Amino acid sequence: MKKIANPVGWFEIYVSDLERAKKFYENVFDRELYEIPAPDDSDIKMVVFEMDEDAPNASGALVKMEGMEPGGNSTIVYFSSYDCEIEQKKVEVAGGKILKPKFSIGEYGFISLVLDTEENCIGIHSLK
Repeated sequence: MKKIANPVGWFEIYVSDLERAKKFYENVFDRELYEIPAPDDSDIKMVVFEMDEDAPNASGALVKMEGMEPGGNSTIVYFSSYDCEIEQKKVEVAGGKILKPKFSIGEYGFISLVLDTEENCIGIHSLK
């Protein structure tokens, strides 16, 4: 069986304040997020990260959904970066918190661990 090139195909980050979270991610990562319609007549609200379908890696969305509370989860989404310190410097200005500033993970590069405005832990990864 042939393996899929990238194991992550999509991600969702659950939020309680969609507009606040949207502003945080747009400010830290310099990317626009776009609202998409709910999958059915549900009360789910979603904004998705812009995506180039011909490029590697995955896209995903910020999601506000009844019963899915943000923060305290055991899943960390890692955003790719040229130098994670660039985005790390924007985190507190955008309303988040730095949990663990940029540190080496050996031959695999560097990561920063931060909290977004919804108390979700996210990672920023770079080779530099």
